[in-house]
Amino acid sequence: MLGHETTPGTAGAAGATARDEAAGTARDEVSPAARDAVFQVEEHGIDPIPDAERHGGAKDVFWLWFGSNLTFTYVINGALAVAFGLSFWQATAVVVIGGLAFLVIGAAGLSGVRTGTATLVISRAAFGRRGNWPAGLLNWIVSIGYTIVNTVVGTLALEAFLSDLGWSGGSAARALALGITLALTFAVALWGHATVQFAERWMAYVLALGFAALLLLLLPGADTSAPAAAPGAAGWSLAFVVMLAGPFSYLPMPADYTRYLPRTTSLKALTWSGALGGFISSVALGVAGVAAATQVDMTDAVAGTESLLPGWFQPLFLALVLGGSVTNSIITLYSSSLNLQVLGIPWSRARAIVISAAVTAAGSLGALFLTDFTTSLLSFLSLLIIVFAPWGGVFLADMVLRRCTYDSAGLHASTGGAYGYRSGWHPPGLIALLAGLLFSALTCDSELWTGPLVAPLGGADLTLLGAAVSALVYVLLARGTVRPIRA
Repeated sequence: MLGHETTPGTAGAAGATARDEAAGTARDEVSPAARDAVFQVEEHGIDPIPDAERHGGAKDVFWLWFGSNLTFTYVINGALAVAFGLSFWQATAVVVIGGLAFLVIGAAGLSGVRTGTATLVISRAAFGRRGNWPAGLLNWIVSIGYTIVNTVVGTLALEAFLSDLGWSGGSAARALALGITLALTFAVALWGHATVQFAERWMAYVLALGFAALLLLLLPGADTSAPAAAPGAAGWSLAFVVMLAGPFSYLPMPADYTRYLPRTTSLKALTWSGALGGFISSVALGVAGVAAATQVDMTDAVAGTESLLPGWFQPLFLALVLGGSVTNSIITLYSSSLNLQVLGIPWSRARAIVISAAVTAAGSLGALFLTDFTTSLLSFLSLLIIVFAPWGGVFLADMVLRRCTYDSAGLHASTGGAYGYRSGWHPPGLIALLAGLLFSALTCDSELWTGPLVAPLGGADLTLLGAAVSALVYVLLARGTVRPIRA
């Protein structure tokens, strides 16, 4: 079935003609109600977005990644780099390098422009329809897991904010805070793509000002002297894993937010807009975390940071933590609804998101009222980099080999088609994924699993190199059969 990739010429031309005619018809007949509009429930899910309904520009991608990454998580990541033994300048360098990874996220969005569909539909080209299913399930779990974590953090910040205002209502105050946090996240994600873009932009305006003030308050007191002992391989590698895990976790998402952009959107503009948005916010907040960690114990990052701030700014700081949690949860919850459609849920995106919201609410309730499993959940999610680094390597290598050209009908075919391969499984993609998984598992150093090669490597965690391993294996196995589609 690998030969299907090399023979779409005539069929591809006919298909392209048919699609062009269909797009022309749609351009004339599209109704205002079908358009992607703010505060209107989005009608589309993973189905291809018609050319007539495409709109926007690369600048929209800037605001999406800038706003969604104005989250307190990066403050925590910066603090962890110092905890691993790095100095202020060393940790800052790692934060900057981690931010550069958003170049990949920006470039990956081109697949959405070309196909008009979600990332985990496009990855069927690399793994096959059935081979793609496990990654879809794991990504849904990760999306929900991070949404729960962000919801819990936002709820606790709002509860503390209410306490500062004079209401310490115990369980009642916490329940109210949880309800507000969930409502803000769910409402925006339910409305869909246009509202998500709108909310991320306007929340970014406010959050950027607040976090800029936070950075200015924390930087003057930073200890920029060298540490007593130089960090070893373990310290450096763990810091890089923490910093790069954030951008890597977005790899299954970029096309979800670029699928409405016109086909004429350039790769250069898309890459730089997405990269700049994610870079500015992640680096600024990461440096704030580095600065805070050189001054105070950041075991409890919110409390530690708050202790460094003047009293007048502390309520605003808690509001920033809440706002950052919501902006990040919005995009993870929205993508989770598309993931459920990829997994075969026969519902509209708006109905599917109710499942994700219900699971998020149940998990948040458990974390806040029944048992504190937030730490365990974070450890589990961090372990999943073993899966997503290799998955990302295969996906990106496949995108490069195809020059980001796909048979749109084949991506959505239920049987056969260009990506039917061997009963829905693409051997090169799966073999490459397994090779990357094996490498990552052998070299991973986390609370839940330590690979047997970590000690011989001097404590270094090379999990993220699983992406390079899987990409290399995929190129070696698939370069003779996976080629760009020629219309």
